[in-house]
Amino acid sequence: MSILTNLEVFFLLPTNRTHKEYQDFVKYQIQLHYASGILKLTHNDWLLIEKLWNTDLSNTAKFLQKQYGRRGPKPIDPDCMLRSYLLMLLTRQGYSITYWVDELRRAPIFAILSGFEPGHTPGIGTFYDFFSRLWNSDSPNIKKQEKRRKRKPPKGKKKGEKALTTSPGKVARLVKRLLKYTSSNSTKQPFDGLYNFFQSEFLTVSANLGLLGLMDSLTVAGDGTPVVTSSLLRSKSMCNCRAQGLENCQHKRVFSQPDCDSGWDSSRERFFNGYHLYMLTASDSPYDLPLYPRFQPASRHDSLSLIVSAIEFSQRFHLGTVNRVLLDAAHDAIAIYQLFDHHNVEPIIDLNCHNATNTPLAGDFTLSPFGIPICSAGIPMKPNGFDHKKGCHKWRCGKAKGKINTCTSPCSSAKYGRTFLTYLGDNPRLITKTKRGSEEWKLIYNRRTSVERSNKREKVDYKLESGRHRTTMIWYMRIFGIMMCQHIDAWHSTSKSTLNQKYLILG
Repeated sequence: MSILTNLEVFFLLPTNRTHKEYQDFVKYQIQLHYASGILKLTHNDWLLIEKLWNTDLSNTAKFLQKQYGRRGPKPIDPDCMLRSYLLMLLTRQGYSITYWVDELRRAPIFAILSGFEPGHTPGIGTFYDFFSRLWNSDSPNIKKQEKRRKRKPPKGKKKGEKALTTSPGKVARLVKRLLKYTSSNSTKQPFDGLYNFFQSEFLTVSANLGLLGLMDSLTVAGDGTPVVTSSLLRSKSMCNCRAQGLENCQHKRVFSQPDCDSGWDSSRERFFNGYHLYMLTASDSPYDLPLYPRFQPASRHDSLSLIVSAIEFSQRFHLGTVNRVLLDAAHDAIAIYQLFDHHNVEPIIDLNCHNATNTPLAGDFTLSPFGIPICSAGIPMKPNGFDHKKGCHKWRCGKAKGKINTCTSPCSSAKYGRTFLTYLGDNPRLITKTKRGSEEWKLIYNRRTSVERSNKREKVDYKLESGRHRTTMIWYMRIFGIMMCQHIDAWHSTSKSTLNQKYLILG
């Protein structure tokens, strides 16, 4: 009896097929079905073959082994399930699992590249069962479905302007709390399993290929983008207030998408319902590769989304050290500078035009929005180097040239005029390590747009918003799948000059 039980246990766990076995399977099946000339492979088909030929997903079964029970029917190989889902995204045809299941049955090449034999492909429920094993929660959403209605956020005052935060000082209070209570132990999230797999099987490969930049001095860019999931926030009441004639009911309602709410899209200048996707990318990557996604409520401001994403990313990313972070003017808050200074990360942030005023300094000096001291005569001072021991910028009189001072009302008897020191800790927003407005600062900041190009790839090229999903679990599966495809595209671009799969397979 024990022998039968052991055999049953052995055969009912997922099989671990090596990548070489997958390549041999693809080669044999293509020769079997397409070598005769009855079925033809197009240029796009060969492009998919090249991309998946060197994408090793053989560790998927090992990674998910604990998620499968030791009894029951034998599961389909997890690496084939994941490869098939990535293939759906790479073809950019399947907007839903239902559509893709039909495509697997219609086109043998899609089944073969997934790792399935034509005619033996999984159904819709098998895919959703596989997704649930990558999600570390019994609920497909993060929040509870029962909640009260929420008002829409205010509009931006000007064209293209972000919505204003509803509670001033929230960023400073949140940063103060995080600096006081946050430990190195990360708060568990349902998508941790997905990210751990993405980091070990995709980010590690890209880092080894040098596609993320210098891993011991990584530069990260961050930005948020709206993700529309529905035209309406669907919910139903839990009380009978409407039957009693009470219109403004404040009781809780059951929402079909509890993690979504209404937000203001500053680029399209309209309200939307869905998520606020905050993305962190490797700005030094030549392919603008993504590092960490986070779905936030649509009403959340960029500055708050950054704080949540940055803390979670620092607790989960283990492949290198972040040296700089590049952000736009929506993140221009003194508390954000203090947060990154605490973590020894240099923030490169554009100034918000609403906060561009001179700041009083010691004595009769003021500090311009570009971090340049201005004397009592209103003359900007000249930079005179940086003292690394003291951590301060050195300045000298703007009218002095060598030992000749042409100022009509000098504030110092020295021949070279008045000198001044600005310390980084006095005002980290204006007194930056890399001098704001300098050529070096501009050169670094120009790479911030990498996150916008990455978001464009996800939303336009891979049609992120075309997913007809109702749960956060499937939305995270879709965004992580798209990010994996972005890395696969980068791998293919670096190796396509050495690939000739048509000759290798068909001879």
